[in-house]
Amino acid sequence: MASDSEPGGVSLPVAGIVIAVVSSFINGSTFVLQKKGILRSRDRGGSYLTDVVWWTGTLSMVVGQVGNFLAYNVAPAVIVTPLGALGVLFGAVLASWILKEHLNILGKLGCILCCCGSVVLIIHAPKAEAVTSRLELEERLSDPVFVLYALLVVLLLVILIVWIAPAHGKSNIMVYVAICSLLGSFTVPSSKGLGLVAQDVFGGGGGPSSSGALALFLGLLGTLAVSILIQFFFINKALECFSSNAFEAIYYVTFTSTVILASALLFKEWTALTLTDGLAMLCGLATVCVGVVLLRISHEALITWKKKTD
Repeated sequence: MASDSEPGGVSLPVAGIVIAVVSSFINGSTFVLQKKGILRSRDRGGSYLTDVVWWTGTLSMVVGQVGNFLAYNVAPAVIVTPLGALGVLFGAVLASWILKEHLNILGKLGCILCCCGSVVLIIHAPKAEAVTSRLELEERLSDPVFVLYALLVVLLLVILIVWIAPAHGKSNIMVYVAICSLLGSFTVPSSKGLGLVAQDVFGGGGGPSSSGALALFLGLLGTLAVSILIQFFFINKALECFSSNAFEAIYYVTFTSTVILASALLFKEWTALTLTDGLAMLCGLATVCVGVVLLRISHEALITWKKKTD
């Protein structure tokens, strides 16, 4: 089927791919720059909130997310999402150059396996049926299965943030990764929902229908804002304690996995899952798990080596 074209003659999928690739490179630099800012401020004995490099990384994160939003609106998600793996690889190169975080052979292999496994998960994840109206979105949000999942995620987040993070966050990278990834269950659906509900809020004329749309719009916006702020806080907590290489790779795969799960439940994608795709996703998940284990082994080996050399 022929793709639509923009007035300038560039097809929409091509434009989306270009935007996604550029955004991936920008996103790949965010954790490295933020980590560099944290290290610089630590050497000065000040707060990283006053460091220009840290703010550069933060602004890069904003620009990268805006780019992702644009890419998802001009190209299919099945094409755009796997390109996020480029950010992980680019971040690893930058971390080696700017932060001197040199991955050993296990770390490099783990990084590649994480990216490959995530791409397999994304490609074979069942595709959502289009939600074209606010009423349909409200129906999906009130589905008992999704409501139960959302409550379970909130419970896990409370346990992680209140009890586990203060005790084990600085010693176990998976604590901060789990918090940031679980929040993806809310950020991505909220972002998709906002684009749909905004049509009713800003394009319709008054009445009970528009009042309901406004309430839903504000609810989704508040959920998105809170989720992003909490993620932002714990991302920086993680970068204070762990290498950007290990965190970025593990965060990418776990975030991707939780988003796929949340999307499958919200949009009932699991009903379209075939046996072949199911087996492929299991293989992809197994590949990701092996990659994460190798990254953790590499990270622990690096810590041990630094202790011996200090």
